[in-house]
Amino acid sequence: MHYLGKFFHPRKKLSFFGLYDSEENLVHPVESVFYPNKTGNPYNFNQLHPLLCINPSKIVGIGKNYRAHVKEMHSEIPTEPIIFLKAPNSIIGPEEKIILPNDIGTVEYEGEIGIVIKKEATNITEEEAIDYVLGYTCTNDVTARDLQKKDGQWVRAKSFRTFCPVGPWILPAEQFPKYQNLALTTYVNDRPVQGAKASSMIFNIPYLVSFVSRVMTLYPGDIILSGTPNGVGQIKRNYKVAVEIEPIGTLVNRVSGEFSATKLPQKIINAVL
Repeated sequence: MHYLGKFFHPRKKLSFFGLYDSEENLVHPVESVFYPNKTGNPYNFNQLHPLLCINPSKIVGIGKNYRAHVKEMHSEIPTEPIIFLKAPNSIIGPEEKIILPNDIGTVEYEGEIGIVIKKEATNITEEEAIDYVLGYTCTNDVTARDLQKKDGQWVRAKSFRTFCPVGPWILPAEQFPKYQNLALTTYVNDRPVQGAKASSMIFNIPYLVSFVSRVMTLYPGDIILSGTPNGVGQIKRNYKVAVEIEPIGTLVNRVSGEFSATKLPQKIINAVL
């Protein structure tokens, strides 16, 4: 299997886009994830660290796309996709920290299958939608649940900095045409808490891409978060959250708290002042 991503070589202090060959355990430098032409000699994968590899103009979320999740939220099955936006600067990469802001109440994980757009898409049909998909990746739609309930609309609750982990790389759509077999498992502190296949979605991946493209133009690198299955729950400081999608890999992020002057040790406050 081959994957598209961005990688960092600590010894050489070099970051580059790469094509990861999991069978050979090699990463070939490429021009970009959109133009994967090889540009140099490969590196041993074990020497590298994956980085965030896309910079979306928009992050489109899909709400209530698994029946069991709709049930646990005490809601009704939607008749068409529910879409919302997350701020683009909420995105972070693998191993980066999810930072919980102070005084916003309960924050929850939502493991999801991310759909990465390959080329500009406007008013496309469901039948042609996969041609516009670069590939699939692991995502975590981190949500300030109390604010979501308070506001009614979801943008603030979904858009805090670091609330959209993405990675560790992208599985090209042509590598895995049976997208319905993508299998998601979310772990919190190494304990499985969510599990579902893409085939369990209420609205499948081609339908979602087509539907969103009829509302807004999608550009290369944009991400559609395809919805979360049941099993969402709270995260707290020092938790580890892992979103695994077979056969993509695992996105791991740890949770930290936001520092404020009132919570810093007094000797640090005195040093700053």
